[in-house]
Amino acid sequence: MNKFKTEIKWAFIFMGVTLAWMLLERLTGLHSTHIDKHATYTNFFAPIAIAVYVFALRDKRATDLSGKMTYKEGLISGVIISVIVGVLSPLGQLITAYVISPNYFENAISHGVAKGLTTLAEAKAYFNLKNYIIQSSIFAPVMGVFTSAVVAFFLKSKPEADTQA
Repeated sequence: MNKFKTEIKWAFIFMGVTLAWMLLERLTGLHSTHIDKHATYTNFFAPIAIAVYVFALRDKRATDLSGKMTYKEGLISGVIISVIVGVLSPLGQLITAYVISPNYFENAISHGVAKGLTTLAEAKAYFNLKNYIIQSSIFAPVMGVFTSAVVAFFLKSKPEADTQA
């Protein structure tokens, strides 16, 4: 467990940041009065999510790897974070649905149907806790692995030049 201390820490930080974003969305009305703008503004979380992975892998390199990290080490660390985030995602969805924004699904269904974007049956099938738990449990690790692959490439240590002449 100690071997993955940094990854566990950053997975929990990622979940905390995600929940803070959900609270911000709710407080700004993106889950209610401005739900018509939700699909656009929720994408602004992507740079924040990427930044968390950058900080996580920088921490891994500095703390656990004595300042030197190969691409493989960075990728593996990011994958571990992503898997933990995927495991924690259902809990995050439960907290969002029951504590942060208990009316979100109802509001999203009403908006979609009122604007003629979907039928009531389709909206109910999509905007529900079970579906969001499934989506987040898949999407979070997939995007995390992709993000880790890119971030690890940029944060890997440069190979040392051969000092023998």
